[in-house]
Amino acid sequence: MEVEKKAGRGVDALPVRSSATLVGDGAVDFHGRIADKATTGGWRAAPFIIVNELAERMAFYAILFNMVIFLVAEMHQDLPDATTNVTNWIGTAFVLTLLGAFLADAYLGRFLTIVIFSCFYVASSKPQGTVLLTMVASIDSLRPLPCSLEGCHPATDRQNAFLFASLYAIAVGTGGIKPCISSFGADQFDEGDAGEASTKYSFFSWFFFAINLGVLIGITLVAYIEDRNGWGWGIGISAAGTFISLLILLAGSPLYRHQRPHGSAFTRFLQVLIAACRNYAAGGASGEKTELFELKTELSDIPGVRKLQHTNQYSFLDRAAAMTTVVAIDNRWKLCTVTQVEELKSFVRVLPIWLTTIAFPFAFFHINLFTTQALATNRRLSAHFLVPAGSVAVFTAANGLIVIPLYEWFGAAFFRRFTGHPRGLSSLQRIGVGMFVTIPTFVAAALVEFHRRRAAETLTFWWLLPQYFMLGLAEAFTLVGQLEFFYNEATDGTKSISSALFLSAAGVGSWMSSLLVKVVVRATGGKERGG
Repeated sequence: MEVEKKAGRGVDALPVRSSATLVGDGAVDFHGRIADKATTGGWRAAPFIIVNELAERMAFYAILFNMVIFLVAEMHQDLPDATTNVTNWIGTAFVLTLLGAFLADAYLGRFLTIVIFSCFYVASSKPQGTVLLTMVASIDSLRPLPCSLEGCHPATDRQNAFLFASLYAIAVGTGGIKPCISSFGADQFDEGDAGEASTKYSFFSWFFFAINLGVLIGITLVAYIEDRNGWGWGIGISAAGTFISLLILLAGSPLYRHQRPHGSAFTRFLQVLIAACRNYAAGGASGEKTELFELKTELSDIPGVRKLQHTNQYSFLDRAAAMTTVVAIDNRWKLCTVTQVEELKSFVRVLPIWLTTIAFPFAFFHINLFTTQALATNRRLSAHFLVPAGSVAVFTAANGLIVIPLYEWFGAAFFRRFTGHPRGLSSLQRIGVGMFVTIPTFVAAALVEFHRRRAAETLTFWWLLPQYFMLGLAEAFTLVGQLEFFYNEATDGTKSISSALFLSAAGVGSWMSSLLVKVVVRATGGKERGG
């Protein structure tokens, strides 16, 4: 049997490995060798990534679900301004994932990108990120004076600058972590191994389960401590959570599989477009009989990327690889390979889905309005216990914790009998189900708000249960479906960018939420007219 052994001083102690257990997707291990399935990856490594996501999401959502309340109560912002500031912040964080994905795929690799941006998330040479936000919540001089009978003093420019510096430092950290962490988890499963490839889809479900568990802890335990002991404690725990998430990720380092950086996909996309236009202008033809350029080697000329088969869709782009004119075959600005062209085609194919999925985060990020809605309800469970407004969203997270296991254990097998799909519902079907459930979610929210404003007595917060429950159901189907779809449709060289594309839809949807709030405020006349 063939074996692999590293020669040379200092590496002889590395174990002898059987070639039969080496991965077939080009992933490497901690030492830079082709990864061995017997000692790396799979469910051996995935738990570290899942628990890392749990801790990081606990920190992020503990801040997110209470930030509108913090801005109104502590920074004395109007509710519309506080809401738009939060949705603008969320939108920036998710759109910045495109930058993080670019750095990961082109230069740093996913693991190193996650580590670097996690460090920025927590702190750098001076207080940043969650550390700086903890300072805002703890140091009186960084917040306006408490309201008095004379009214509330607005925050000074210095106080606002410190606040937004902390929030947008977190946004930068999120932009580097989020597009890489789910793809890095999926990298632990060899696509060339049928057994590992099938369990990869379960990873996405349990990854989302961890997100919901983190949210649940963040909006219950952390929110309760925050409510009892002050904002400094709550946000301080969030800062500790981000640090712990980094330690958990680093603890699994010897077990991970890594995909090498593949160079800039955006540069390759631009090369295809320029080469196609150049060859079109030169009179180059494209069609079934046109010879297309591809290397004769086993792999493509994109580092670590397997060759892609030619497809007939978007035939104009085939001109970039058409060998109808005499050009230098090593100049990719004039002649591209079939793999390079197909890489761009696969990216273009997902854009219509990306556009349609913007509608979900556009609706979802109005959950901040659900939180302010909860503020106006009776949240007292007993004479001694008042449910924090931010914790009412527990129904959304709890539903996700219920739906994910039920679907994995029972739902997939049930739907498989009707669809024939191995996962029960395809990725697009799951997205469709989730987006459909969003409709009755906001119908219920509107009806509750209509009734609340006209009720003679303060409504109990239990009236909000249906909308939170349905939102959790919608999120469980939509987001897991998006994770699966965008990862599966990505090529070897665009995994992080494809994940970032999915996340950037959340960013655009969040910005649209900000725009909607501004439109509503203007249409209703703002607080001067009770709007």
